[in-house]
Amino acid sequence: MGWLASILTSGPARKALGLLLVALTIALFLLNLRRAGERAGRLAERLSTSEKTHEIQRQMLDAASRRPADRDALAQRMRGGEF
Repeated sequence: MGWLASILTSGPARKALGLLLVALTIALFLLNLRRAGERAGRLAERLSTSEKTHEIQRQMLDAASRRPADRDALAQRMRGGEF
């Protein structure tokens, strides 16, 4: 175990270990950045889908609010050519 400690305390080994830690830190940062970007993309896609769904539901509610109240009103509209 003493030989490992003496190797790690030598100048070139300490420099190599420091560079290895820097490289590992940068790699982990880039992986985290990529994951965050993917998550943001999924959220943007979900928002877009939700907005389309709400627009369609609004159109359906508008159409339902303009429908005839009963059969007689429907027949009257059809006779008048307004349907």
